[in-house]
Amino acid sequence: MGLNDTPGGERVHIGFFGRRNAGKSSVVNAFTNQELAVVSNTPGTTTDPVYKAMELLPLGPVMIIDTPGYDDEGELGELRVKKTSQVLNKTDIAVLVTDCTKEQGECEAQLIKLFEKKNIPYIIVKNKCDLLEEIPQQSDKGFYVSAKEKKNIHQLRERTASLVQVQEQTRMLVGDIVRQGDIAVLVIPIDKAAPKGRLILPQQQVIRDLLECGAAALTCRETELEDYLSKLSPKPDIVITDSQAFAKVNAVTPEDIPLTSFSILMARYKGYLDMAVRGAKAIDGLENGARILISEGCTHHRQCEDIGSVKLPRLLKKYTGKDFEINLTSGREFPDDLKEYGLVIHCGGCMLGSREMNYRMKCAEDSGVPVTNYGIAIAYMNGILKRSVKPLGIDI
Repeated sequence: MGLNDTPGGERVHIGFFGRRNAGKSSVVNAFTNQELAVVSNTPGTTTDPVYKAMELLPLGPVMIIDTPGYDDEGELGELRVKKTSQVLNKTDIAVLVTDCTKEQGECEAQLIKLFEKKNIPYIIVKNKCDLLEEIPQQSDKGFYVSAKEKKNIHQLRERTASLVQVQEQTRMLVGDIVRQGDIAVLVIPIDKAAPKGRLILPQQQVIRDLLECGAAALTCRETELEDYLSKLSPKPDIVITDSQAFAKVNAVTPEDIPLTSFSILMARYKGYLDMAVRGAKAIDGLENGARILISEGCTHHRQCEDIGSVKLPRLLKKYTGKDFEINLTSGREFPDDLKEYGLVIHCGGCMLGSREMNYRMKCAEDSGVPVTNYGIAIAYMNGILKRSVKPLGIDI
């Protein structure tokens, strides 16, 4: 997997913020060494957040985000400010760009307050230092650059990278529950919803994780699993299935073989497994007519048997015997206020960073709304949640 193939959810997100005409886009272009954003002397040129992948050592692959001016005015300006605020939910490092020829004001103070409230490391960049007769000494309170003359841009990259403490990656999908030499059977349905000619991201990541720890990954469809298991000797050490095939896979997998799903592994990887397990139990208490939000982190063309819009609502009705009002969101669309919902069911979040995924979980928690994910909800309604989380050391 090359730089451009590194999933957005696995990148460090660096957001550039500030008032209109402070030179955010010029700094971003200099920082990335690309003409990423439109540059103009007209305030408010950037109307929507602009995303760009790049490599920044020692962090590796990162996502650069150029945001609209936070001091924008009018109805359209309010929308731009809202989008800028939403970007903060996925930002790991914030760069506040100011015009060093002007005093910082309320706009900058508000942004700094937001950074600190969300525990986002930040640096204040004082742009246009080429207009100063003398450049003050660099400090944490202000790092002087000139996007126009590319002055101190390399140093800015290094300073930005240093804001994140570089740690050895310790999160694993399966590397801590299998041992070297183990055999894992991965059940991957190939249906209309499966992407043509490739595997979805969690499947790729699990295979890579198994290879990293010296375990073997054997793959099959759910239609061949029973025959496959009868031929394997010794028995596999674990079966990991796509959630949509959970019921069928559970039925043919002997009880002495551990069973879980890609979606459940992803919930643990993103850090919200316990919350999602608790949320699934709330399905039993839903009232007839309750509103349920089913949310996906990516956007895709929905097929006739789409899991979010078709299979999950159908399973909910069959399990509870009740009718619900189902609302769907996808991609970056996610409500801040969830009080009107009785339950949130989210996808595994493979395309979302841990910060954004946990932000969404926190939105539900703050609204007092139970939240779970696709795989955990499906396992619960099929009566196999206890079995499917046991390999992860959870006893319910």
